[in-house]
Amino acid sequence: MTKRIGVHLGTAGGASNAVERAREIDANTFQIFSSSPRMWRAPKVDPAQAERMRALRAKFDVGPLVIHTSYLVNVCSQSDEVRQKSIAAFRGEIERALALGAEYLVLHPGSWKGLTRDQGLSLAAESIARAIDGLPWQGTGFHILIENTAGAEFSLGGSFEQVAELLARLRAHAPVAVCLDTCHTHVAGYDLVSDQGYQDTMRQIASTVTFDAVRVWHCNDAKAARGSKLDRHQHIGEGTMGLEPFRSLLNDPRFAHSAFIAETPVDAPGDEERNVLALRKLVKA
Repeated sequence: MTKRIGVHLGTAGGASNAVERAREIDANTFQIFSSSPRMWRAPKVDPAQAERMRALRAKFDVGPLVIHTSYLVNVCSQSDEVRQKSIAAFRGEIERALALGAEYLVLHPGSWKGLTRDQGLSLAAESIARAIDGLPWQGTGFHILIENTAGAEFSLGGSFEQVAELLARLRAHAPVAVCLDTCHTHVAGYDLVSDQGYQDTMRQIASTVTFDAVRVWHCNDAKAARGSKLDRHQHIGEGTMGLEPFRSLLNDPRFAHSAFIAETPVDAPGDEERNVLALRKLVKA
């Protein structure tokens, strides 16, 4: 099976241009925003762009296509107004993902500040189910990926258990799986760095979200210390994690089905390609 390694890319000039950009930097998978992550309303997908995206991906064997939901969306907000806007915006995200032929749509579960954690879980599950209700996802292979978070106070998904609980509540209503972020995992307190810690963390994944459900790893080194709960991404191998956790994940047969996508900083031209190459070099022949 070909290892799927890529990076988050911009969509200047049209979403389909990201496929060509991926090819240029030796990425065979990638992630995009389907609209501005800072705006509630978004235009519909241009059918010509969608057709070109599908054609180029098929031609160059680039996939899966991962879309990241706008950061404005908070499906467990205590504010009814914000929650209703989030449901509408997330429904738009799903519609655009389906139009573009994306396999995965990544979602941060949100903040339950002002509520209990259980209330937040219930609202998140209810909101996601409402957002996808009636949309034609069956038979497409499309999945919503719940992403683990950095563990900040009131942030839903800071533990594997919380992600697993949200999946359990949603499986009857929506196609759901998991995206795990290395930086988030590290700063939330899980150990991916030491040999023993890696094995312990793998046992926790197995007993909660399960290996099969992990469709995407966001590959980000961390600027902050393990357990700090500070979500600050760093270039691969240049942060507090180092190269070894990425080597372990990329060569772990339990994630042979997963895509590995960097969301590393772009501090200078060529950084996207540099981080993809850093990950590729870790794959054992």
